[in-house]
Amino acid sequence: MQKQCPECGKKIVGRIDKKFCSDACRNSYNNSINKDSKNLIRNTNNRLRKNYRILEVLNPDQKKKVSRAKMVEKGFDFNYFTSIYTTKAGTVYYFVYDQGYLPLEGDYYALVKRES
Repeated sequence: MQKQCPECGKKIVGRIDKKFCSDACRNSYNNSINKDSKNLIRNTNNRLRKNYRILEVLNPDQKKKVSRAKMVEKGFDFNYFTSIYTTKAGTVYYFVYDQGYLPLEGDYYALVKRES
């Protein structure tokens, strides 16, 4: 019995345990299986990436105070973050991976970077 490539349908020649006819078909098949299948996931990841880049640019020295307007002007979206950290005193930091921000009075934010 001849095995067929699951990507292109050609017959597979070679080792008995070979699953694809070529590296190109193997890569193409795995890329299609592993891609973000839903727009929601892809869009959320893009949004988080953009927020992260904005925080990195605004906070080069790992601690800074910036206005909400400055963050919004750069395109920051406050609806997307990866975690929330609450201190023992009840202070709430929002993080996008290791870049964080703390709401302050007067529409300002303290930007911080979590130690690795």
